[in-house]
Amino acid sequence: MLPDLMQYMWIVWLVFIVICVIIEVITLEFTFLMIAIGSVGGLGTHLAGGPWWLQIIVAGILAMLLLFIVRPVLLRATRKGADLTPSNLDALSGMAGRVHIPLDDNGGQVKLANGETWTAMLADDVSRDESSPLPVGTRVTVTAIRGSTAVVRPASSTPRAQLPDPNESGATS
Repeated sequence: MLPDLMQYMWIVWLVFIVICVIIEVITLEFTFLMIAIGSVGGLGTHLAGGPWWLQIIVAGILAMLLLFIVRPVLLRATRKGADLTPSNLDALSGMAGRVHIPLDDNGGQVKLANGETWTAMLADDVSRDESSPLPVGTRVTVTAIRGSTAVVRPASSTPRAQLPDPNESGATS
């Protein structure tokens, strides 16, 4: 019975190759493509008259070589022209906006340059008068997103760490 099954081993190889190609078309990561090409080597070994164990060894070695040598090159080549423009929340960091509802200790709302309205709070390092909220229309810049809240600072303010020291103005008195 075993010799009869070995006559149809080429069908097993072809089915395996087709399955790998279908999976590759879905994933687009070149992994299953390399396995399918390695399986073509196993099919070639079968057609050349090699025993089943040699077919598997040839297919495995060829697939491993392709996975570790050719696949990284293909991945770099396909991602070379990728769009590196930030999107989603990454695109909001640094975006300008205006206060829509006054910002106080309890927060407020800002309307960003892209037209979205966000719940907002002032950045921790912004010094301001506790009794006066930022009025409507004040220009702000998004510094971070925490959950569904935009952390903003007035557009004209800079973090305390970046403020110049008045004693180091360079002038001597």
